[in-house]
Amino acid sequence: MDADPSAELVERVQALTAQLDEVQDLQARAVADELVASILQLYGAGLERIMEALDEPGATVAEVRGRLVEDGVVASLLVIHGLYPVDLETRVQEALDGVRPYMESHGGDVELVGVEDGVAHMRLVGHCNGCPASEATLELAIKKALEETAPDLEGLEVEGVSEPAPRGGGAGPSAGAGANGQSSGAPAAWTDLEGREPAPGTTVGVTLAGADLLVANVAGTLLAYRNSCGWCRSRLDAAPMTPAGMLTCPSCDRRFELRRAGRSPDDELLQVAPVPLLRDDGRVRVALAAG
Repeated sequence: MDADPSAELVERVQALTAQLDEVQDLQARAVADELVASILQLYGAGLERIMEALDEPGATVAEVRGRLVEDGVVASLLVIHGLYPVDLETRVQEALDGVRPYMESHGGDVELVGVEDGVAHMRLVGHCNGCPASEATLELAIKKALEETAPDLEGLEVEGVSEPAPRGGGAGPSAGAGANGQSSGAPAAWTDLEGREPAPGTTVGVTLAGADLLVANVAGTLLAYRNSCGWCRSRLDAAPMTPAGMLTCPSCDRRFELRRAGRSPDDELLQVAPVPLLRDDGRVRVALAAG
């Protein structure tokens, strides 16, 4: 009779644990112990959720399977072991579908060209192509969505991303800052707007997670921007807005089209920096980089 592979695995774990106890570097041993404990917690949480799904009264096999696939902890374990039932390209497309409403609200979109050798190839189109804020869109919206839906993606190549170019007479973003005024590549998080949406045809200034934002409601579509004129850096709380979403800075009279990613109709490189905003299950959230 063949040996039980699980018994061999248990013996291997016991042997490695004994070796770990003999490590002289106390810091290295502490890190290793914490790593092992964290892995055990992850798998323990996954097993607990699997058992809860199996114990659900009246659930069919398909329903249990669907619940487990949608569970973040279980899904991450399935991805690690190559058992996730949805292929990588489909999950990348699902991630892009999730951020597409934000991009379409600014007259742009993102297209998936394909996934090859674990690398997703895509392009920004419409007003997102070459937009001075496209780098911020990539960091705060697209990459964030991909991290949640396709964490096993090995790389990302995007056409149409423009390096931010500070413009204007005021003090623009510091060198190396993204179009959203925060350092490029900073970790992003989706934050609830907490019911502070403006009425149709109006704007409202909002301070959220340390960020100074201007939220506009253009014919029922919510759009979020950094509360700073793209030219003179003045606040835009009192800026008049037309029903079509044309915003005029009260300090310098520069105009910005909110439905075109905040670009100025007089200068394509002049822009009020947009912030990703999405409606999700009745919630309104914006993506903000950590300070």
